[in-house]
Amino acid sequence: MRPALLVLSVLLPLTLVAGCGGKDVPAGADPAQVDSTAVPEVGACRNLKRADMAEPTNAGKLVPCTEPHNAETYAAGKLPAEAKKADYHDADLDAWAYQECGDALSEHLGATDSVVMRSILSWVWFRPSEKAWAKGARWYRCDLLGGGDGSRRYLDLPATTEGLMSAKPDDQWMTCARGTDPDHGVKLPCSKQHSWRAVTVIKVGEPDDPYPGDAAVAKKSKDFCASSVAAWLGYPSDYDYAYTWFHEAEWKAGNRRSVCWAKTNQ
Repeated sequence: MRPALLVLSVLLPLTLVAGCGGKDVPAGADPAQVDSTAVPEVGACRNLKRADMAEPTNAGKLVPCTEPHNAETYAAGKLPAEAKKADYHDADLDAWAYQECGDALSEHLGATDSVVMRSILSWVWFRPSEKAWAKGARWYRCDLLGGGDGSRRYLDLPATTEGLMSAKPDDQWMTCARGTDPDHGVKLPCSKQHSWRAVTVIKVGEPDDPYPGDAAVAKKSKDFCASSVAAWLGYPSDYDYAYTWFHEAEWKAGNRRSVCWAKTNQ
């Protein structure tokens, strides 16, 4: 068997720290939302673009959830009290959102963290505009997306994603890859022809643990994935596996898991 060390971005939720635009309403934005101080509506649907992921705020126009859309707001509310005096780009806000939006997503989809992390779905969070922030607005919005960094395009979502993975997840929502390895291959739904599948997840640390270092995380991931992939494949005499582990930046953002891949067309 030939283990590979891989860095995957599709499963990693996005952290947004870029600046916000000026007074003009951006193209495609809803003027009523641009500088809104009100907590966003849960269950609202939108069509987001890749460029939207690089912004800390979003005022994309709402569309009926029965019409084509690639994003759904699954959680929203007030930021913690500490945010009242926080800087607009405070990194602690991203760490807080990682936990809040991540936990809310598992509950919303009705799935374990392992299933969610191996799905082709991802999430992004937004905050008020800088103008609204200056007025005291301190809300957050978690949006579910039909794809991630490694996806060629965002997929349309069903009318509602609540409970989408409460039973055995459909392959159209699970992450596979086509190519020589998951890192350099194209990420796509497992319902498409593929050569790699994300099959298991390992928890490599607790929330309060300090980062143990690249070598320690990589070794723990490799050892677990070697055995877990073998078990998933039914203990063949020869097999290929790969693993995705994350670095200190992702650790600080809240991630404590690595992903194991099996080379398979199943």
